[in-house]
Amino acid sequence: MQREYQVVTFDCYGTLIDWETGIRASFKQALRELELSQSEEARVFDLYEEEEKRIEALKPYRSYREVLSEAASAAARRFGKNIPKELSALLAKQLPGWNPFPDTNPALERLASKYKLGILSNVDNDLLTGTLKHFNIPFDLVVTAEQVRSYKPGRKHFEEAQRIIGDKGWLHVAASLYHDIEPASKLGIKSVWVNRKKLVAGRNYLGLAREVENLTQLADWLAP
Repeated sequence: MQREYQVVTFDCYGTLIDWETGIRASFKQALRELELSQSEEARVFDLYEEEEKRIEALKPYRSYREVLSEAASAAARRFGKNIPKELSALLAKQLPGWNPFPDTNPALERLASKYKLGILSNVDNDLLTGTLKHFNIPFDLVVTAEQVRSYKPGRKHFEEAQRIIGDKGWLHVAASLYHDIEPASKLGIKSVWVNRKKLVAGRNYLGLAREVENLTQLADWLAP
């Protein structure tokens, strides 16, 4: 009996890699001289996230390094303090060093024995190349923003993955409702939401096959 899925793809940062811990540490390092309170630091980070989404949606396409730089500058302007120029350079420099979640590699190893695995990521090729060194298994398919000159939640990552995958059963796994689960839903792609923070979705997504708290639960389901 053939399995329903033959290919499992993942968002990378926030799903496989502990993006938030990494980026918050970079922010703290770059902003240390401003001596911000914890709530001020959190506010800058929230502004940064808003600006990153806004800038990724702009035309023409910008490299992720440019997105990092523009988003950091825009967050600084909105916050009203002069955030050091080193922040955007620091983010790009440190990103390849950010670590996987503890459950990532054990789960990937289990899944790799039964499925072809892939990554759909909103970054430049060279940044992802640095990150791939943290994984114990190779990926069969990689689609980056640089390759498709677009950022999720745009359709191009998913369309390129579909072109490569063809008619095989495909499941996409991600932590971000905004960047991944929602566009996958609109395109009729089956998905799994990795809800590590135990958030409430706020709405139902067509095609959401399962919600898990971590990748161990995903592996328990797909590769028992």
